[in-house]
Amino acid sequence: MYDRILVRYLQTTGRSALMLGPRQVGKSTLLSSIGPDLSLNLANPRTFRDYAKHPERLQRELEAAPPTMKTVFLDEVQRVPALLDAVQVCLDDQPGRFRFLLSGSSARKLRRGQANLLPGRVHVHHLHPLLAAELGQDFELDRVLAHGTLPGIYSERDSATRAADLRSYTDTYLREEIQAEALVRNIGGFARLLDLMAASSGRILNVQALCRDAGLGYETTRRYIDVLEDTLVMFRVPAWSGSSRASLVRHAKIFLFDIGVRNALLRRPLDAPLPDERGVLLEHLIACELYRRLGTLWPEAALYHYRTRHGAEVDFVLEVGREVWGIEVKASRQVSRRMLSGLSSLKDRCDRVARRIVVFLGERPQRLDGVDVLPLEDFLLQLPT
Repeated sequence: MYDRILVRYLQTTGRSALMLGPRQVGKSTLLSSIGPDLSLNLANPRTFRDYAKHPERLQRELEAAPPTMKTVFLDEVQRVPALLDAVQVCLDDQPGRFRFLLSGSSARKLRRGQANLLPGRVHVHHLHPLLAAELGQDFELDRVLAHGTLPGIYSERDSATRAADLRSYTDTYLREEIQAEALVRNIGGFARLLDLMAASSGRILNVQALCRDAGLGYETTRRYIDVLEDTLVMFRVPAWSGSSRASLVRHAKIFLFDIGVRNALLRRPLDAPLPDERGVLLEHLIACELYRRLGTLWPEAALYHYRTRHGAEVDFVLEVGREVWGIEVKASRQVSRRMLSGLSSLKDRCDRVARRIVVFLGERPQRLDGVDVLPLEDFLLQLPT
């Protein structure tokens, strides 16, 4: 089991918490490690039936609980959203009596069930696949670029088994469960859209092109994309607006939540990353490392991309408080001045640019025309944990 950074945050606060994240990122393992006094797994068919039929049962049980029962863990709470009302009653009527740890893999189901998300009563956290910092000495770049960092898959030592597990995950979870989540009628169209989203991962979202290629209507395509985002399978990196949007591309980039899932959906060989995709995959890795820190680990940061209508672009723009950081990703061992044009454009447009960074695969840091040229490992070490 890998040590998760979020455990430290949960252990240092007594607040109740709602942990959201895709399947198999380790939510149950993480929350169980805190040592709850009562655990209810709503993925268990019998437990689900009991509490779905009588959600008020939880409140009655907690009213009769002994004083030693303090921490209550509800796993996959989106399956019975009505339980959140019982949680609110307990938190309001007996402040400090219980601490609730809640996990869920679908914000869509919670919203669709008009769930009480307990504003002001619980802290909401997002758990993602493993960060490089959580892998520690187990971090292997080629392995990450091929198989991603879902904990159960990455911890498997046999590469062939890892690949088989990854394909099984994409087929049974993404293609079947997400399909069911979407109430899909056009199964073929949804399957094509899922593959197209994987192929578009790291690119600017073009809904019209996806409609055409998937053979779907515009509203259907938008709804399916919303489902993928609500189930935390994909995320958007919006366009940075700056001081004037007149000459900037305004559409978001999209990324799947895990590199290995992207590769499996596209039927890529999973023994090693394809050489001609190394740049795309490295950019995807940096996108995930930055995005996974937003919120709990880096609350003052917001993530964007930068692209002008004249072709200048920067892979990522971080707003950290009042500062702006421009980050370019290069899958090469050398960096030249001609690679800095996008960062120069960003600096010319915004006087708040405090750092310009190129992440590359060289061995030692460099300084080039005011730009920090950082090896991948050095860059990752500078990110908050």
